[in-house]
Amino acid sequence: MTAEPTVRVMRARGETIGVVLLLHGGKAESREPSSPWHTSVLRLRPFARAIARRIRRDGVAVWSLRYRVRGWNGAEASPVADARWALDRVREQHGDVPVILVGHSMGGRTALQVADDPAVVGIVALAPWLPAGERRPALGSTRLLVVHGTADSWTDPRASEAYVEAARADGVPATFVPMTGHGHFMLRRAGEWKRLTSEFVCLCFNERVTPNR
Repeated sequence: MTAEPTVRVMRARGETIGVVLLLHGGKAESREPSSPWHTSVLRLRPFARAIARRIRRDGVAVWSLRYRVRGWNGAEASPVADARWALDRVREQHGDVPVILVGHSMGGRTALQVADDPAVVGIVALAPWLPAGERRPALGSTRLLVVHGTADSWTDPRASEAYVEAARADGVPATFVPMTGHGHFMLRRAGEWKRLTSEFVCLCFNERVTPNR
């Protein structure tokens, strides 16, 4: 196991006024060290580039987190500690800037579990892994976008829709986008997944969102 997680940073142009933090997927159980060449890590790199093209010129940096290990690992919730580590690094480097989380699969689960961090103002959960009965942190006014393929056989699109409905009932500005016929790995019409993500990020920052807790 590596000593700590790592981040790959696409710096903002000029002063950094916000950060997008990408959280990749993984496995239910694995303590194998994460590698930059694992498919789950590589899968989000096109998203990082697409977001950076739209937002870096406006002072937003794009950070891609790589976890210490590949698995969630039960109660250990390994990537949650890593995501909190990354949020602390953002604060150390840039102060109390707003952060938007973008997570795929296990990364979507991780993003929702760290939504209580005061810097988080928006979350994009792509085909998130949302087990029944898991703690659902209060999102307050944090914006939430959940995108899920209806043909996903790895994670459950019905669970994603139910999560969004529950969030809306709590007053959260939450949106569910079903991708008809799409699977888990965002390969079909990949540009549409990236467009939805980038436009959400731009919407949040163009509204000049600030930490809300």
